[in-house]
Amino acid sequence: MSTPEQAIVSLLSQFALSFDGAFLGVTLAYAAVRSIVKYTSSSSALRRLRSAPSVRVSDLRLLLNDDDSASSASSSSSASRTSDGESSSAGGMGEGKLVILRGVVEAKSNVDGSNGWKGLRGNNQGVLVSQESGDRAVIIQRTQTCIYNEWRGIFKWTYDLRAVFSRSLRQCGSTSVRTVPFVLIDGGPWPHADYVLVNLDGSTHMLPLATVFHQLQPVNASPYTFLQALFGHEYPVGVIDEERILPLGSEISAVGVCTYKTGVPEIRSCKDLPYFLIEKTKDEMLVDLALTMKRLYWSSIIIGSASLIVLGVSIVRNWNRWKQSRQQRQNQQLNQATIEQHGDETTEDEPVDVPDGQLCVICLMRRRRSAFVPCGHLVCCQRCALSVEREDAPKCPVCRQSIRNSVRIYDS
Repeated sequence: MSTPEQAIVSLLSQFALSFDGAFLGVTLAYAAVRSIVKYTSSSSALRRLRSAPSVRVSDLRLLLNDDDSASSASSSSSASRTSDGESSSAGGMGEGKLVILRGVVEAKSNVDGSNGWKGLRGNNQGVLVSQESGDRAVIIQRTQTCIYNEWRGIFKWTYDLRAVFSRSLRQCGSTSVRTVPFVLIDGGPWPHADYVLVNLDGSTHMLPLATVFHQLQPVNASPYTFLQALFGHEYPVGVIDEERILPLGSEISAVGVCTYKTGVPEIRSCKDLPYFLIEKTKDEMLVDLALTMKRLYWSSIIIGSASLIVLGVSIVRNWNRWKQSRQQRQNQQLNQATIEQHGDETTEDEPVDVPDGQLCVICLMRRRRSAFVPCGHLVCCQRCALSVEREDAPKCPVCRQSIRNSVRIYDS
């Protein structure tokens, strides 16, 4: 890496390890909490999917009618117990029922005629056609992604980390989606009598689209491109064109709430469930969600344990550092108080005509007046001896033996 990259990496590492890793520990704890929240939501989704019935389109009307009858009976019994005698409508049909519906994709325009399924094969109105493959579909998504390259240039004004952050902040591609109303039907011989309308309004789930076109087109260089490369900026080198469709006749599963709308069953997505339209069956979705829960469970335990260790070490180190700084402040205050208390005794130790052999070995200014116990070395003045004595691990500056205190020596 270049010098700017090394400086930024060093700054980020120092910031992550600031306060003895407290910031890193808080970040890991936040990641662990996010994993726990996702694990809780996945667990709730798994329980709901297990209890949801998996039915075909032909069996859905019977299931909803049974639920409607049960809801109507309960509503009638509740209405009979009211004192004012007002009747209540069946709330089950308005609220809907969570189901896992398996069916075949078909355009709505082919089934909403006056004669039902009459003219289904020859009617192409309301059906999208892929421009590249010619396949009929109900959803067509086209994506154009621009690929950028970067040459450092002769001035080396840019580096990799800047390119990473800048690329994440700007749009490098465009996506266009076309949809037509579509339904799910049962496969098998024609004609069919039942279908379910798919409502995509408000859905943010991924769609089971199949790629039918994928091509990389190079971008011709221009004088402006040369200037971009010369001064170290990104320049385009190619464009990826991709087309994905949801074709007619594909068998998918719809996970959502099914209700009646103007006499037609309709299914819409649930925001608290990870699936809406998917190619997997109910058993495959349960297995996939169970694996996701297991991964989130162990990741939350590992990341949570790491965050506790890092935060524990950080707390212990900062606590010891705080105690050490407090002890140093107390020692300094004691030394200052002792020096002020014995100020009259140390005034006579001013460096006035003191031979070199009798100077303090620490300050080299005052006469040797204090002897250390138990080694007995007379090598320091009283002020420096008190300073050495107040240290956390006091040792004689000559023999490096641990000392307990010092004794003032007076001349006869």
